[in-house]
Amino acid sequence: MRISYEDILKAKEKIGKDVIHTPMIEATRLSSRSEVNIWLKLENLQHTAAFKARGALNKLINLSEKEKKKGVIACSAGNHAQGVAYNASRLGIPSIIVMPKGTPFNKIQKTEEFGAKVDIYGNNFDEAAKYTKERSEKEGLTYIHPFDDDYVVAGQGTIAMEMLEDIPNLDAIIVPIGGGGLISGIAVAAKNINPDIKIIGAQTELYDAAKRINSGNHDIPQGGGTLAEGIAVKYPSEKNMEIINKLVDEIFVLSEVQIEEAVFHLLSAEKMVAEGAAGAALAVVLEYPEKFKDKKVGIVISGGNIDSRILSTLIMRGMVRDGRITRLRFEIDDTPGQLADISRIIGEEGANVIEVIHQRMMQAVPLKRAELDVVIEARDEQHAHEIVEELRNTGFIVHVMNELA
Repeated sequence: MRISYEDILKAKEKIGKDVIHTPMIEATRLSSRSEVNIWLKLENLQHTAAFKARGALNKLINLSEKEKKKGVIACSAGNHAQGVAYNASRLGIPSIIVMPKGTPFNKIQKTEEFGAKVDIYGNNFDEAAKYTKERSEKEGLTYIHPFDDDYVVAGQGTIAMEMLEDIPNLDAIIVPIGGGGLISGIAVAAKNINPDIKIIGAQTELYDAAKRINSGNHDIPQGGGTLAEGIAVKYPSEKNMEIINKLVDEIFVLSEVQIEEAVFHLLSAEKMVAEGAAGAALAVVLEYPEKFKDKKVGIVISGGNIDSRILSTLIMRGMVRDGRITRLRFEIDDTPGQLADISRIIGEEGANVIEVIHQRMMQAVPLKRAELDVVIEARDEQHAHEIVEELRNTGFIVHVMNELA
């Protein structure tokens, strides 16, 4: 293989003082829920809030003085961009970052704040990457690939060394897969330290190329918008796939709903902000706990750069799924006091009213009747059911309208 354990040891020596040895914490609540001993490697606490700072730094410090002076260019949907921008600025190296259209604004802003010039080009990563290569050749800039680069992969492998230094007896490590750089570096390091450890990959079903190729299927993934944009890669590196085919024990493919729920559980159960790629890794355990029962499993929380608007919507949707937010539709007589009675009952049952929509004008509603939508916040799904039963026992016609339930 092109990457050796010695390469990762060298990377650790070179970048160790300039990257954060991020903590491994036990996810107590999620462990209890799944009967799996879950440990989280918090790369969302890394410089730039993602693991990508490691590989980018290892690449940059290995450039020649001439290459450093000329400058570098990279293509990324966000985390690699910030890793390159942060470390290049710190080392005094000019950097240009090409980002595809649709990249979350917070990632563009943070990349610029770290000192890079941002160039928005292409409708997806592949179009942006092609343009980046062309520009690097035309302008003599060093192209720093997000995953198909030996120094980058070796830098990412330092994560596994830290994980096994902190928790030596891990049975498995679960890693999100996009282009394969992260899991390749981790697999090489971990298998050299402990040949018996299981290396597990996680992908979104919209970008499941590594799983397909690993299974002998070379069809192009479906693609499309995904919460896990950090692993939205249609073509993983061939060199990384060689490592994956040899050292990765199993790859799981998760749906968008499963990833979304995992991100919500990280936030609600462990108070941990994580992006979709990290959610994919956790979703493996949450969806297939029987495969890891009573095992000690390390999960790489690869980053925390999730758009605040997306995060707020995700939280509300998660609360709907948990039954903590419920929309109730009432058929009521259009007479004074109806809303007051409904609000009183809901309050007496210990819930909050957070939205009210009173509908008289639609033709489907009889002239002397009205339709009332009330959104309530309850303790949990059982509490919401108890409130509905009390309302019905009082004589109200009420329907539960949760689309996500």
